[in-house]
Amino acid sequence: MHRHALTIRLCGPRGFCAGVDRAIQMVVMALKKYGAPVYVRHEIVHNRFVVEGLENLGAVFVEELDEIPAEHHAQPVIFSAHGVPKSVPADAQARNLFFLDATCPLVSKVHKQAMRHERLGRHVVLIGHKGHPEVIGTMGQLAPGAVTLVETVADVDLLEPANPEALGYVTQTTLSVDDTAAVVARLHARFPQITAPSAESICYATTNRQDAVKQAAPGCDLFVVVGAPNSSNSKRLVEVALKAGAKKSILLQRAHEIDWEDIGEIGLLGLSAGASAPEVVVAEIIEAFKTRFDATIELAETVRETENFMVSRELRDVELTAADMAFVSGER
Repeated sequence: MHRHALTIRLCGPRGFCAGVDRAIQMVVMALKKYGAPVYVRHEIVHNRFVVEGLENLGAVFVEELDEIPAEHHAQPVIFSAHGVPKSVPADAQARNLFFLDATCPLVSKVHKQAMRHERLGRHVVLIGHKGHPEVIGTMGQLAPGAVTLVETVADVDLLEPANPEALGYVTQTTLSVDDTAAVVARLHARFPQITAPSAESICYATTNRQDAVKQAAPGCDLFVVVGAPNSSNSKRLVEVALKAGAKKSILLQRAHEIDWEDIGEIGLLGLSAGASAPEVVVAEIIEAFKTRFDATIELAETVRETENFMVSRELRDVELTAADMAFVSGER
Protein backbone atom coordinates (compact mmCIF):
# COMPACT_ATOMS: atom_id res chain seq x y z
CA MET A 1 0.00 0.00 0.00
CA HIS A 2 1.41 3.39 -0.97
CA ARG A 3 1.56 5.77 1.97
CA HIS A 4 1.10 9.46 1.29
CA ALA A 5 3.93 11.79 2.18
CA LEU A 6 3.18 14.02 5.16
CA THR A 7 5.21 16.82 6.65
CA ILE A 8 4.55 17.34 10.35
CA ARG A 9 5.39 20.91 11.35
CA LEU A 10 6.07 20.57 15.06
CA CYS A 11 5.86 23.78 17.08
CA GLY A 12 8.32 24.83 19.73
CA PRO A 13 7.71 25.90 22.40
CA ARG A 14 4.79 23.55 23.08
CA GLY A 15 3.39 21.62 26.00
CA PHE A 16 4.27 22.09 29.65
CA CYS A 17 5.12 25.57 30.85
CA ALA A 18 7.13 26.25 34.03
CA GLY A 19 3.98 26.76 36.14
CA VAL A 20 2.45 23.43 35.05
CA ASP A 21 5.76 21.63 35.51
CA ARG A 22 6.07 23.04 39.02
CA ALA A 23 2.49 22.09 39.99
CA ILE A 24 2.85 18.47 38.80
CA GLN A 25 6.28 18.18 40.43
CA MET A 26 4.78 19.39 43.72
CA VAL A 27 2.18 16.59 43.71
CA VAL A 28 4.84 13.96 42.88
CA MET A 29 7.22 15.34 45.53
CA ALA A 30 4.48 15.50 48.18
CA LEU A 31 3.67 11.83 47.48
CA LYS A 32 7.37 10.95 47.87
CA LYS A 33 7.72 12.92 51.09
CA TYR A 34 4.40 12.32 52.88
CA GLY A 35 3.11 9.15 51.20
CA ALA A 36 -0.37 8.59 49.76
CA PRO A 37 -2.95 9.94 49.79
CA VAL A 38 -2.10 13.48 48.79
CA TYR A 39 -5.25 15.46 48.10
CA VAL A 40 -5.50 17.96 45.26
CA ARG A 41 -8.25 20.57 45.10
CA HIS A 42 -9.50 20.76 41.49
CA GLU A 43 -7.56 19.26 38.57
CA ILE A 44 -3.94 20.26 39.27
CA VAL A 45 -3.73 21.25 35.58
CA HIS A 46 -6.42 20.86 32.93
CA ASN A 47 -5.41 17.51 31.50
CA ARG A 48 -7.04 14.11 32.11
CA PHE A 49 -3.87 12.17 31.23
CA VAL A 50 -1.91 14.07 33.88
CA VAL A 51 -4.69 13.73 36.47
CA GLU A 52 -4.98 9.97 35.88
CA GLY A 53 -1.20 9.56 36.02
CA LEU A 54 -1.13 11.30 39.41
CA GLU A 55 -4.11 9.26 40.64
CA ASN A 56 -2.11 6.12 39.82
CA LEU A 57 0.65 7.43 42.08
CA GLY A 58 -1.76 8.02 44.96
CA ALA A 59 -3.17 11.53 44.47
CA VAL A 60 -6.86 12.04 45.25
CA PHE A 61 -8.66 14.86 43.45
CA VAL A 62 -11.48 16.73 45.19
CA GLU A 63 -13.47 19.76 44.14
CA GLU A 64 -13.90 21.08 47.69
CA LEU A 65 -12.03 20.67 50.97
CA ASP A 66 -15.00 19.16 52.82
CA GLU A 67 -14.50 15.99 50.72
CA ILE A 68 -11.28 15.21 52.62
CA PRO A 69 -12.05 12.63 55.34
CA ALA A 70 -11.19 13.57 58.94
CA GLU A 71 -8.63 10.77 59.28
CA HIS A 72 -6.57 12.32 56.46
CA HIS A 73 -6.46 15.89 57.75
CA ALA A 74 -2.72 15.57 58.44
CA GLN A 75 -2.06 14.59 54.81
CA PRO A 76 -1.24 17.46 52.45
CA VAL A 77 -3.82 19.09 50.19
CA ILE A 78 -2.46 20.92 47.17
CA PHE A 79 -4.16 23.87 45.47
CA SER A 80 -4.11 23.77 41.66
CA ALA A 81 -1.92 25.83 39.33
CA HIS A 82 -4.91 28.03 38.41
CA GLY A 83 -5.00 29.69 41.82
CA VAL A 84 -7.78 29.83 44.40
CA PRO A 85 -9.96 32.50 46.01
CA LYS A 86 -8.69 33.77 49.40
CA SER A 87 -11.57 31.89 51.04
CA VAL A 88 -9.93 28.51 50.22
CA PRO A 89 -6.70 28.80 52.29
CA ALA A 90 -8.79 30.43 55.03
CA ASP A 91 -11.14 27.42 54.94
CA ALA A 92 -8.13 25.04 54.99
CA GLN A 93 -6.77 26.79 58.09
CA ALA A 94 -10.16 26.67 59.79
CA ARG A 95 -10.30 22.91 59.13
CA ASN A 96 -6.73 22.51 60.39
CA LEU A 97 -5.57 21.11 57.05
CA PHE A 98 -1.94 21.01 55.93
CA PHE A 99 -1.95 22.72 52.55
CA LEU A 100 0.57 23.43 49.80
CA ASP A 101 -0.16 26.05 47.17
CA ALA A 102 0.79 25.14 43.58
CA THR A 103 -0.66 28.37 42.13
CA CYS A 104 1.48 29.40 39.17
CA PRO A 105 3.71 32.34 40.20
CA LEU A 106 2.50 34.25 37.12
CA VAL A 107 -1.12 33.84 38.27
CA SER A 108 -0.08 35.03 41.75
CA LYS A 109 1.46 38.07 40.05
CA VAL A 110 -1.94 38.89 38.47
CA HIS A 111 -3.56 38.51 41.92
CA LYS A 112 -1.07 41.06 43.30
CA GLN A 113 -1.71 43.49 40.42
CA ALA A 114 -5.48 43.25 41.00
CA MET A 115 -5.07 43.79 44.75
CA ARG A 116 -2.83 46.77 44.07
CA HIS A 117 -5.52 48.37 41.88
CA GLU A 118 -8.04 47.79 44.68
CA ARG A 119 -5.71 49.17 47.35
CA LEU A 120 -5.25 52.34 45.29
CA GLY A 121 -9.02 52.85 45.11
CA ARG A 122 -9.58 51.58 41.59
CA HIS A 123 -12.45 49.37 40.50
CA VAL A 124 -10.89 46.32 38.84
CA VAL A 125 -11.89 45.18 35.34
CA LEU A 126 -10.82 41.57 34.77
CA ILE A 127 -10.59 40.34 31.17
CA GLY A 128 -11.20 36.60 31.23
CA HIS A 129 -13.55 33.66 30.72
CA LYS A 130 -16.48 33.39 33.09
CA GLY A 131 -16.36 30.30 35.29
CA HIS A 132 -12.72 29.43 34.56
CA PRO A 133 -10.95 28.47 37.84
CA GLU A 134 -8.26 31.09 37.28
CA VAL A 135 -10.90 33.81 36.95
CA ILE A 136 -12.72 32.54 40.07
CA GLY A 137 -9.39 32.63 41.92
CA THR A 138 -8.49 36.16 40.80
CA MET A 139 -11.95 37.55 41.57
CA GLY A 140 -11.73 35.83 44.94
CA GLN A 141 -8.70 37.92 45.95
CA LEU A 142 -10.84 41.05 46.09
CA ALA A 143 -13.80 42.30 48.09
CA PRO A 144 -17.24 41.41 46.67
CA GLY A 145 -18.23 44.02 44.07
CA ALA A 146 -14.64 45.26 43.63
CA VAL A 147 -14.18 43.53 40.27
CA THR A 148 -16.14 43.33 37.00
CA LEU A 149 -15.47 40.54 34.49
CA VAL A 150 -15.46 41.29 30.75
CA GLU A 151 -14.90 38.76 27.98
CA THR A 152 -15.36 40.76 24.78
CA VAL A 153 -15.27 44.21 23.21
CA ALA A 154 -19.09 44.18 23.40
CA ASP A 155 -18.87 43.65 27.18
CA VAL A 156 -16.64 46.73 27.45
CA ASP A 157 -19.29 48.77 25.60
CA LEU A 158 -21.83 47.83 28.28
CA LEU A 159 -19.63 48.86 31.22
CA GLU A 160 -21.10 51.61 33.40
CA PRO A 161 -18.57 52.07 36.21
CA ALA A 162 -19.52 54.27 39.18
CA ASN A 163 -16.28 56.22 38.76
CA PRO A 164 -14.82 56.01 35.22
CA GLU A 165 -11.73 57.93 36.42
CA ALA A 166 -10.76 55.22 38.92
CA LEU A 167 -10.39 51.96 36.97
CA GLY A 168 -7.61 49.40 36.60
CA TYR A 169 -7.53 46.20 34.57
CA VAL A 170 -5.83 42.81 34.65
CA THR A 171 -6.30 39.74 32.45
CA GLN A 172 -6.40 35.98 32.77
CA THR A 173 -2.96 34.54 31.92
CA THR A 174 -4.15 32.19 29.14
CA LEU A 175 -6.10 34.42 26.74
CA SER A 176 -5.64 35.04 23.03
CA VAL A 177 -3.06 37.81 22.75
CA ASP A 178 -4.78 39.38 19.72
CA ASP A 179 -8.35 39.18 21.06
CA THR A 180 -7.24 40.65 24.37
CA ALA A 181 -5.44 43.51 22.64
CA ALA A 182 -8.77 44.50 21.03
CA VAL A 183 -10.56 44.44 24.42
CA VAL A 184 -7.78 46.49 26.04
CA ALA A 185 -7.87 49.01 23.17
CA ARG A 186 -11.61 49.47 23.68
CA LEU A 187 -11.14 49.91 27.44
CA HIS A 188 -8.57 52.66 26.80
CA ALA A 189 -10.81 54.28 24.21
CA ARG A 190 -13.85 54.36 26.52
CA PHE A 191 -11.96 55.07 29.76
CA PRO A 192 -8.81 57.06 28.97
CA GLN A 193 -7.93 57.20 32.70
CA ILE A 194 -7.85 53.40 33.11
CA THR A 195 -4.62 52.02 34.60
CA ALA A 196 -2.91 49.04 32.98
CA PRO A 197 -1.21 46.41 35.16
CA SER A 198 2.47 47.23 35.75
CA ALA A 199 3.43 44.08 33.81
CA GLU A 200 1.72 42.03 31.08
CA SER A 201 -0.88 39.66 32.60
CA ILE A 202 -0.98 37.17 29.69
CA CYS A 203 1.92 34.89 30.58
CA TYR A 204 5.07 34.26 28.56
CA ALA A 205 4.09 30.64 27.83
CA THR A 206 0.67 31.54 26.38
CA THR A 207 2.27 34.22 24.19
CA ASN A 208 5.12 31.96 23.04
CA ARG A 209 2.83 29.06 22.12
CA GLN A 210 0.50 31.36 20.18
CA ASP A 211 3.46 32.95 18.34
CA ALA A 212 4.82 29.53 17.31
CA VAL A 213 1.37 28.44 16.07
CA LYS A 214 0.94 31.69 14.11
CA GLN A 215 4.24 31.06 12.37
CA ALA A 216 3.53 27.38 11.65
CA ALA A 217 -0.16 27.47 10.66
CA PRO A 218 -0.08 29.09 7.19
CA GLY A 219 -0.47 26.41 4.53
CA CYS A 220 -1.36 23.60 6.95
CA ASP A 221 -4.11 21.27 5.73
CA LEU A 222 -4.77 20.42 9.37
CA PHE A 223 -3.53 21.85 12.64
CA VAL A 224 -3.69 19.58 15.70
CA VAL A 225 -3.47 21.05 19.19
CA VAL A 226 -2.89 18.50 21.92
CA GLY A 227 -4.89 19.54 24.96
CA ALA A 228 -8.06 19.22 26.97
CA PRO A 229 -11.46 20.75 26.16
CA ASN A 230 -11.44 22.60 29.51
CA SER A 231 -7.95 24.03 28.91
CA SER A 232 -8.28 27.71 28.06
CA ASN A 233 -4.80 28.12 26.56
CA SER A 234 -5.23 24.99 24.38
CA LYS A 235 -8.57 26.18 22.97
CA ARG A 236 -6.98 29.54 22.15
CA LEU A 237 -4.27 27.75 20.10
CA VAL A 238 -6.97 26.09 17.94
CA GLU A 239 -8.46 29.55 17.23
CA VAL A 240 -5.03 31.11 16.57
CA ALA A 241 -4.16 28.35 14.06
CA LEU A 242 -7.37 28.98 12.08
CA LYS A 243 -6.89 32.75 12.10
CA ALA A 244 -3.28 32.36 10.97
CA GLY A 245 -4.25 30.32 7.90
CA ALA A 246 -4.62 26.62 8.77
CA LYS A 247 -7.43 25.11 6.64
CA LYS A 248 -8.73 23.19 9.66
CA SER A 249 -7.79 23.01 13.32
CA ILE A 250 -8.76 20.49 16.00
CA LEU A 251 -8.14 19.82 19.68
CA LEU A 252 -7.10 16.25 20.56
CA GLN A 253 -6.66 14.68 23.98
CA ARG A 254 -5.27 11.31 22.83
CA ALA A 255 -4.36 9.51 19.59
CA HIS A 256 -7.37 7.17 19.75
CA GLU A 257 -9.66 10.19 19.18
CA ILE A 258 -8.26 10.80 15.69
CA ASP A 259 -11.00 10.43 13.07
CA TRP A 260 -8.94 9.25 10.07
CA GLU A 261 -11.94 9.36 7.69
CA ASP A 262 -12.47 13.00 8.54
CA ILE A 263 -8.76 13.82 8.16
CA GLY A 264 -8.40 12.19 4.73
CA GLU A 265 -5.28 12.73 2.64
CA ILE A 266 -3.29 15.68 3.96
CA GLY A 267 0.18 16.89 3.03
CA LEU A 268 1.06 19.34 5.79
CA LEU A 269 0.11 18.88 9.45
CA GLY A 270 0.74 21.52 12.10
CA LEU A 271 1.19 20.22 15.64
CA SER A 272 1.39 21.98 18.97
CA ALA A 273 0.33 21.30 22.55
CA GLY A 274 -1.27 23.43 25.23
CA ALA A 275 0.64 24.30 28.39
CA SER A 276 -0.91 21.44 30.38
CA ALA A 277 -0.46 18.73 27.70
CA PRO A 278 2.28 16.15 28.36
CA GLU A 279 4.98 15.41 25.78
CA VAL A 280 4.21 11.64 25.91
CA VAL A 281 0.82 12.37 24.32
CA VAL A 282 2.44 14.53 21.61
CA ALA A 283 4.76 11.59 20.85
CA GLU A 284 1.77 9.19 20.77
CA ILE A 285 -0.02 11.41 18.21
CA ILE A 286 3.10 11.73 16.05
CA GLU A 287 3.41 7.90 16.08
CA ALA A 288 -0.25 7.54 15.04
CA PHE A 289 0.35 9.75 11.97
CA LYS A 290 3.59 7.89 11.18
CA THR A 291 1.72 4.58 10.99
CA ARG A 292 -0.63 6.01 8.32
CA PHE A 293 1.63 8.37 6.41
CA ASP A 294 5.20 8.52 5.20
CA ALA A 295 5.89 11.32 7.69
CA THR A 296 8.81 13.66 8.14
CA ILE A 297 9.06 16.18 10.96
CA GLU A 298 10.17 19.75 10.60
CA LEU A 299 10.63 21.88 13.71
CA ALA A 300 8.97 25.30 13.83
CA GLU A 301 10.68 26.83 16.83
CA THR A 302 10.30 30.51 17.66
CA VAL A 303 12.02 30.81 21.05
CA ARG A 304 13.66 28.60 23.68
CA GLU A 305 12.03 28.72 27.11
CA THR A 306 14.34 28.57 30.11
CA GLU A 307 11.89 29.59 32.85
CA ASN A 308 11.92 27.43 35.95
CA PHE A 309 9.86 28.05 39.10
CA MET A 310 10.92 26.81 42.53
CA VAL A 311 8.56 24.45 44.35
CA SER A 312 7.19 25.31 47.80
CA ARG A 313 9.78 25.50 50.58
CA GLU A 314 8.33 22.41 52.31
CA LEU A 315 9.22 20.23 49.31
CA ARG A 316 12.68 21.51 48.40
CA ASP A 317 14.39 18.66 50.30
CA VAL A 318 12.75 16.02 48.05
CA GLU A 319 14.89 14.60 45.27
CA LEU A 320 12.97 14.48 42.00
CA THR A 321 14.34 12.16 39.31
CA ALA A 322 13.63 11.90 35.58
CA ALA A 323 11.98 8.53 36.33
CA ASP A 324 9.53 10.25 38.72
CA MET A 325 8.30 12.43 35.86
CA ALA A 326 8.54 9.82 33.08
CA PHE A 327 4.75 9.29 33.14
CA VAL A 328 4.36 12.71 31.51
CA SER A 329 7.74 13.36 29.86
CA GLY A 330 8.28 9.92 28.37
CA GLU A 331 11.97 10.29 29.29
CA ARG A 332 13.35 7.45 31.40
